[in-house]
Amino acid sequence: MTVILAMALDAVLGEPKWLWSRIAHPAVLMGRLIGWADQKMNTGSNTQRRWKGVFLVVGLLVLSVVLGRLIAQLGPVAVVFVGAVLLAHRSLVQHVLAVADALRTSEPAGRVAVSMIVGRDTSGMSSSDICRAAIESAAENFSDGVVAPLFWFCLLGPTGLIFYKCVNTADSMIGYRNARYEHFGKAAARTDDALNWIPARLTAVLIQLSYGQRPSLAQLRPDARLHRSPNAGWPEAAMARILSVALSGPRSYDGVLRDLPWVNGAARRTLWPADIRAAVQVLWRSWWCMFGLVFALGAIALLI
Repeated sequence: MTVILAMALDAVLGEPKWLWSRIAHPAVLMGRLIGWADQKMNTGSNTQRRWKGVFLVVGLLVLSVVLGRLIAQLGPVAVVFVGAVLLAHRSLVQHVLAVADALRTSEPAGRVAVSMIVGRDTSGMSSSDICRAAIESAAENFSDGVVAPLFWFCLLGPTGLIFYKCVNTADSMIGYRNARYEHFGKAAARTDDALNWIPARLTAVLIQLSYGQRPSLAQLRPDARLHRSPNAGWPEAAMARILSVALSGPRSYDGVLRDLPWVNGAARRTLWPADIRAAVQVLWRSWWCMFGLVFALGAIALLI
């Protein structure tokens, strides 16, 4: 019941600005902790950095267990509140829709809006590129910002939810394959991959189910494997097929153009703001499908 209430509270309220403008959001606190660890621990030889990265992940696990148990002891109201805060469905929808709304004003406004949700270069994006980036972000973030934390919340309670969010934050900050983070961030990146393995594929199934399609990971596998991530390709491939559009493809990072393969490449490659709104409909239909699944599992648990 606490999970259902947390999902509903997040879907209705999202992230109220009046609250998080006054106090630091837990995700911000996680980011500060990871940033502090980066400054203090990311030193020494490559081997030392690698082991310090492992120690950081273990430390995040211990912290999550302590906080999770404390929150559980505070009662169901605290659990619901924490769950609603750390799930991010409504805020994701709002950020994605903001890109479509900005494009109605101008292409430059669209570039600014999409830069808030993607890590690639946006300065040279066309309107179609902006739409594609927003839709890809919608699919990937629905997996790791909604489905994955909910999965671990259901499985391990507040401890699972907090640990997942900590690791996912660490991966987004230090999980890069570059000179600074190749070794220190490796443990966080690998742990994040492991924690997202099931949720990413579950997200693809939810997207298919929400449109009455028979779930088939085998159909999505060829496109999903084109993605550089072992997990992000699954929700992206499912989204591309539902919308009948091509996603991924060439894009620029840090001024370097990368000729990445297309996902669902035979489909339409010119995208419009209406496609962003269609992607948001996919998010909501998938959310409702997930809500029904969690409700059903909860009801079964009560009857057993």
